[in-house]
Amino acid sequence: MPRSMATPPSHPPAPRTGERAKPMRQPIDGVLLLNKPVGITSNAALQKAKWLLNAKKAGHTGTLDPFADGLLPLCFGEATKFSAYLLDADKRYRAVLQLGVTTTTGDPEGEVLDTREVSVDRADVVAVLPRFTGEIEQVPPMHSALKHQGRPLYEYARAGIDIERPARRVHIRALDLVECHPPRVVLDVQCSAGTYIRTLAQDIGAALGCGAHLTALTRTAAGGFGLEQAHTLAELEALDPDRRTALLAPADCLVAHLPAVRLDAAGAEALCQGRTIAHPASSAGLTRVYAESGRFIGLADADNDRLVPRRLIATQQGAGPKADLSPPPDSA
Repeated sequence: MPRSMATPPSHPPAPRTGERAKPMRQPIDGVLLLNKPVGITSNAALQKAKWLLNAKKAGHTGTLDPFADGLLPLCFGEATKFSAYLLDADKRYRAVLQLGVTTTTGDPEGEVLDTREVSVDRADVVAVLPRFTGEIEQVPPMHSALKHQGRPLYEYARAGIDIERPARRVHIRALDLVECHPPRVVLDVQCSAGTYIRTLAQDIGAALGCGAHLTALTRTAAGGFGLEQAHTLAELEALDPDRRTALLAPADCLVAHLPAVRLDAAGAEALCQGRTIAHPASSAGLTRVYAESGRFIGLADADNDRLVPRRLIATQQGAGPKADLSPPPDSA
């Protein structure tokens, strides 16, 4: 029978003599603050880190385009249950704009659409920035992962199909001019989740009358985490396995902004079984819950002196850092 027609084996082949068998994936829990390099997708960076940590389960907290670099928090194991809290957190970026050139994607990966003379100066740039501060509306770019009828918009864009997109409200909390040497402009942007910096660059270029696109983008902060805390894939690869795992922050760092309560053994056991328990929580709303030992149990809704289970850590946790009751880091 030809090789291509052979029935695949039901089990992977045994390792050859002298060949080391690939280790089993480990149930590792925690958060890795990664400094993603330019040139790879966020998923490729995630898969590389997952392989280096030999982890079973992993996910990221918001993509960075291949041309962008910077802070990309990665969640492993039980920490993935709380990734949405960082996904929805504010972000901060260093954005480099080139005035006078527009592209199909709003970044250096697209084709040039138009080139115009740049006759603006620093005062002109300073004058338009207030228009893009506070609550503004953005039309999401066609080259994005937003879905239309189950397909990402970028698939339609690649096929030359333009889909009407409703404007979305985002919040630009701060927009500071870092450098201005037209046609190069560098901005520091603090914004809500869901803000497209490519669209912001294009809109600023349109307001200046010359057009613009992003040439570089670095995420410098997400939630309460900063790029200075992050590690590169090269740093991770240079360490032995135990030291790689030691870089992980505990899962509760993702929800450190929430109030916390500590339960006795009976209360912790009951909550872990999914039961509502009586407890005089200090404030109503979503609350971090810990066992007497300081082990992070998960999240519960505090209401009328009761705790209702919301999102719990599995009883048998894998390798990873211990949870603690330390205060949240300062927001960037």
